[in-house]
Amino acid sequence: MPRLAYANGRFLPHAQAAVHVEDRGYQFGDGVYEVVSVLNKRPIDMDGHLDRLDRSLRELRIDWPVTRSVLNVLMRQILRRNGIRNGIVYIQVTRGVAPRDHKFPKNAAPSLVMTTSKVNHLGASRFRDGAKVVTIPDIRWTRCDIKSTSLLPNCLGKQTAAEAGAYEAWQVTDDGFITEGTSSNAWIVTDKGELVTRAPTSEILNGITRISILKIAEEEGIDFVERPFCKSEALLAREAFTTSATSFVTPVVQIDNTKIGDGSPGRLSKALMKHYENYIDTLSEL
Repeated sequence: MPRLAYANGRFLPHAQAAVHVEDRGYQFGDGVYEVVSVLNKRPIDMDGHLDRLDRSLRELRIDWPVTRSVLNVLMRQILRRNGIRNGIVYIQVTRGVAPRDHKFPKNAAPSLVMTTSKVNHLGASRFRDGAKVVTIPDIRWTRCDIKSTSLLPNCLGKQTAAEAGAYEAWQVTDDGFITEGTSSNAWIVTDKGELVTRAPTSEILNGITRISILKIAEEEGIDFVERPFCKSEALLAREAFTTSATSFVTPVVQIDNTKIGDGSPGRLSKALMKHYENYIDTLSEL
């Protein structure tokens, strides 16, 4: 079965799907996106991702390309057509095609593109062995709460991590506080057992997986606090982990050159991952 993509009203062979050269997403990064993971044919937190897509569109004053209910149907269609049992669906909406001009065009129709990929989420060794992260300066703009396609600083950070043999890069402000990873949220467990993650301000993207983990923690009676934490506090943490739609709950066992805890995945990180898997099992299949 050939792999299909969706581009502005048509399902096409993946290699033939394209947008116009003057699409503002291509020329300005003037667009937003979402990634929804699928595990055992269960889309994870789809409503949450669509809620965040709606917020990002409103913040950038981009209209929905189709209604939310239609987009939900299209997402499920492309997943089914591509036979995705375990993988992701990528959704991108831009302001559309218009002659190149920094100002918003008056009559451009928003562009909608979707692709899928097969991913063996739980087969990654990082869930068993934990992952290394490095720290980098946070050089992004001040509206990180918008899931914009303008990701050049994130790409530079992810490349720095890859070249250091790390899974992720945690970004650090000028005053020494960790904001988040290049594609994930950052968490620590203090030496007193307190679960800490940064509050959802404009300095971070409020991860949908992050929200689910906080709900799980609350249901399980796990104490947590949303506050800034600095790099030095993270290095002294009992354990650490990172969350996202594709990394789920990934234990962090090393930050830069410092082992976290005993250098193996922490008890709470593993417990939260197990609770998260149980939560996914309650979701509806495609």
